[in-house]
Amino acid sequence: MLCTWVGLGDRVTLEQGDATATHYAEGTFDKAFMMHVGMNIEDKQALASELHRVLRPGGQLGVYDIMRTGDADLVFPVPWATTASESRVSSPGEYKAALEAAGFRMVAEHDRGSFALEFFAELQARAGGAGGPAPLGLHILMGETAPEKVRNMIANVSQQRIAPVELIAEKTGRG
Repeated sequence: MLCTWVGLGDRVTLEQGDATATHYAEGTFDKAFMMHVGMNIEDKQALASELHRVLRPGGQLGVYDIMRTGDADLVFPVPWATTASESRVSSPGEYKAALEAAGFRMVAEHDRGSFALEFFAELQARAGGAGGPAPLGLHILMGETAPEKVRNMIANVSQQRIAPVELIAEKTGRG
């Protein structure tokens, strides 16, 4: 429904499934991206291998995930997990090792922690100025615990435990 609302209903197909074992043929895609997916998947190597399999040689992969940037324990709940036992957050190094082992060449890495803090500050300012959250927003996905999850996310990013990290990789010529 959201794709239709923004005029992309005829260009986007959404599917639900296992990202470590898709039904797509080898070399189906020129480009792929993951946005806030990996922190829910334990086996980063299987994920990287499947992404490599479905991309054509020279294909590009963009990853934008929450990643561990420090050693301290996270404060829960957060948007993707209620408890530590549900969270599969990994470091950029772990992602890069899995991607490189699968046959990707790393092109770029960008820590977006500052961007995330600015985003949450603007989100809070808009919600406060409007007397509450917008009718459509993150709180719809996160439910009644959204304020606590957002506070914990901000605290975790502020204390450099985690950050959104952008990785760009390219599939090398091998299979």
